[in-house]
This record gives sequence, C-alpha cells and structure tokens, in this order.
Amino acid sequence: MTEWFFNLEIFPRIYWGIALIASLIFVIIMILTFIGGGDDGLDTDAEIESDTGIGFQFITFKNLVGFFTIFGWSGIACIDSNLSKPATVIISFICGLVMMGVMAAMFFYMRKLNDSGTLVFKNAIGAVGEVYLTIGANRSSIGKVHVKIQGALRELEALTDSEINLKSSSVIKVKDVTENGILIVEQLNK
Repeated sequence: MTEWFFNLEIFPRIYWGIALIASLIFVIIMILTFIGGGDDGLDTDAEIESDTGIGFQFITFKNLVGFFTIFGWSGIACIDSNLSKPATVIISFICGLVMMGVMAAMFFYMRKLNDSGTLVFKNAIGAVGEVYLTIGANRSSIGKVHVKIQGALRELEALTDSEINLKSSSVIKVKDVTENGILIVEQLNK
C-alpha cells in the first residue's frame, strides 16, 4: 500500500493523506463518543443562570475533523472524475464547509436538548393548579397543591394569604414563592 501511495502524483497524494488521517481521527472521535470519552470536558455540575457563551460554534475540533474528512474524500472523488485541480479544490472546500455547517447545527441543537432537571420554583409563578391537601387560612398550615412546572405535574407545599381555608380540589393560582420553595397561592374560583 505504501508503494501505491508514493507512486501517486503530489496533488492526489495530498488529498489521500488528508482523507486518511482525518478519517482515522474521525473514527477515534466516534468511538470515544459512543463509550463516553468524547465529551470535550464541557460537562459541569454547576448551575449557571446566565448565557455565558456562544450558542452556535462553527469552528470546533470536531467540526474541523469533519471538514477535513469530507474535504479529502470529496477531493478524491473529484480527482477520480478527472476534474481540473482548481475545480477539485473549490468543490472539496465547499463540501467541507457544508459538513462543518451541518455538524455545528447538529451539536447546537443537541446542546439545546440538554436539561439539568433542576426544579426552579420561580417558574411556578402564574401557574394554575389544584389543591391536594387543605391549605390553612392566613398561612396557618401548609397544604399541598398539584401544579404543572417545567413541563411536569408536581406536588408541592403551599401557603395562602386567604381569609378562608383552601379545600381539596380548589383551583388555585401561584402568586409567589418563599425562599424555602413553598408556594404562595390564591383561589381562583370562590
């Protein structure tokens, strides 16, 4: 095989070299990704409440590997089709850029699917729910309510500033949340 490689002209040899090296790196990255080692070390356990970075990243290591892999193989296809050297370079460059764009978009949308699963009680404000266990008037006793927060129905503790107890099955609306994560609710239909 080395004899075949070194018998090639310099132009196809460059494309074959790029394609083979980039493909080898691509296969290694794919294997690491499937066994859990290809996460770029970006996973953290901290919860950050602000947008701290660029959402759509075009130039990353994985995208560059994808670029050179497609660049090399599309260039080899162009050479085998007897296209001119300028046409081969232009077509392979465009194919590589398209691959980078596809990979960047794919990783961008996959990251958007990531959800920490942490319940943020402030997201309950304004939500409508139902009393499950009676809530004492004027914050006299904690009751429980069923409220849909962050796409899931939750059973949470609640207090009310109402002058009457809020009985089971009463429809409520969340007005506020205490520092302890207890909902402050009001009855909707009296």
